[in-house]
Amino acid sequence: MTDHESALATAAAVRRGEVTPEQSVRTALDRMADTGARLNAFIAVHERAAIDTARWLARTSCDLPLAGVPIAVKDNIAVAGEPMTAGSKILAGRRAKQDADVVRRLREAGAVVVGGANMHEFAWGGTSVNPHYGTVGNPWDTGRIAGGSSGGSAAAVAARCVPLALGTDTGGSVRFPAALTGTVALRPTLGRVPTGGVFPLAYTMDTVGPMTRTVADNSALFGVLAGGAAVPPVPPRPDVGGLRLVTADGQWLDDVQPAVARAVQETLDGLVGDGAEHRHVRLEHLAHHLTAGRTLILAEAAAVHERWLAERPEDYGADVRTLLVAGTSVSARDYLQAQRYRRLLREEVVALLAGADALVTPMLPFTATPIGREDVETAPGRTEDRTTAMLRFALIASLTGLPALSVPCGADEAGLPIGVQLIGKPHDEATLYRIGACVEDAARMHERSPVL
Repeated sequence: MTDHESALATAAAVRRGEVTPEQSVRTALDRMADTGARLNAFIAVHERAAIDTARWLARTSCDLPLAGVPIAVKDNIAVAGEPMTAGSKILAGRRAKQDADVVRRLREAGAVVVGGANMHEFAWGGTSVNPHYGTVGNPWDTGRIAGGSSGGSAAAVAARCVPLALGTDTGGSVRFPAALTGTVALRPTLGRVPTGGVFPLAYTMDTVGPMTRTVADNSALFGVLAGGAAVPPVPPRPDVGGLRLVTADGQWLDDVQPAVARAVQETLDGLVGDGAEHRHVRLEHLAHHLTAGRTLILAEAAAVHERWLAERPEDYGADVRTLLVAGTSVSARDYLQAQRYRRLLREEVVALLAGADALVTPMLPFTATPIGREDVETAPGRTEDRTTAMLRFALIASLTGLPALSVPCGADEAGLPIGVQLIGKPHDEATLYRIGACVEDAARMHERSPVL
């Protein structure tokens, strides 16, 4: 596994006998011990188990789609016999008794789990600033946030420690760090990837998502996670001719940093130049999506943590504890109103996409912010709370349950990555990958590496 080798190329080399699974895994472990440690990307390294698995693969069968490919797994996803802290003090010292469903599928495909990735505590935050296991650094500037809550997964991929990682996404937790670190992440159609063995944040919105350096790797990993779903391979010459793209009022380039607006507009213009069609629309039910999304997550997370919040409040980080306490005050009326709004928004967006192939938005209105800064300038002269700004584009997919792909589309003047979000029809991840491959081909961000 070389610095620029994809997961698919690594697996092909293993199948041809050019590289052994153990060589592939040891390369990843070496990088994790060096670069991964400097970024604080991992809570646990599974060195012994990973080497044993690699040797077992070499003795049995390497003829598997992800044979010998190392993968990082977010630390709220169960890996049998290994720590599963969910980035918390409360779960410190616990070990998973069995694999999560997605980890079992990874093993069946020949992938090798090499470590538990660092994360925002209990997956509830967009920075991966963790008071218990340390802050994850952004490989492009270690003084800036990597995003969250799957920050360790994104940092490990961006820094070339591993070609593949798993994260979880409730309100944007694979897509935020992907945009901030220049990696690719998919929030699948809700329910398409199993969540058995994953510590929950909000049951009705949680999903597991693949995180990779390239669109082709992401598509391959998603196919494994979805149980061998028939996802067409990404073509070497991607084509968007005839695809119908839409943008929406309130979900476009208002109040975003100039560099983000420029990169996303150029991305859309490039897709249209390659043969895609575009129109701008108005979504009537966008006005309350931030309130609805927060209400649902607050209430559902508070229910998960009710006992610990009562018995061990001091063991939570201050930010997560504040959110949990707020969640205990959500009324049944407010929760049901949020669910009603969620249904109306889904109906509207699904109807819109019946006549289109993807809704295009920026992934975030800003590039990576300095660690510790709680507000962000999203446009000249306009400052917003960072969390509110983060959720603006992400929650539309989280609330509707539709698939959403974050793809790097450029960088700002400081070289910090920018992501574009593609939201698609239910169960049509394949079209998102087709569009994403064109974005990748134009931006070439996957060919760049951060210098640490």
